[in-house]
Amino acid sequence: MRTGSEPMTARSALRMRFWLSAWGLIWAAAGTVGFALAGRPGWAAACGVLWVIVTADMAVILRHIRQGPHYQPGRDVPPYRPPDQRHP
Repeated sequence: MRTGSEPMTARSALRMRFWLSAWGLIWAAAGTVGFALAGRPGWAAACGVLWVIVTADMAVILRHIRQGPHYQPGRDVPPYRPPDQRHP
């Protein structure tokens, strides 16, 4: 059922985002080290910037997971009710 309020009541699969970020973090770190050892400073810098971005994203994801079921609902949390469309 679409209510038109999806941006305000949307939920994110935070655990999936966490594991995808972890995978990206591993590859960015490996790329940074690998390109640095291979003598490619430009590619190493690009991977290093990506590493910083992925780390920041992972910190946000972990913060949201730790904030509780409002941000990371489980099976026992019912879906949000659509906002009341009747305004006085």
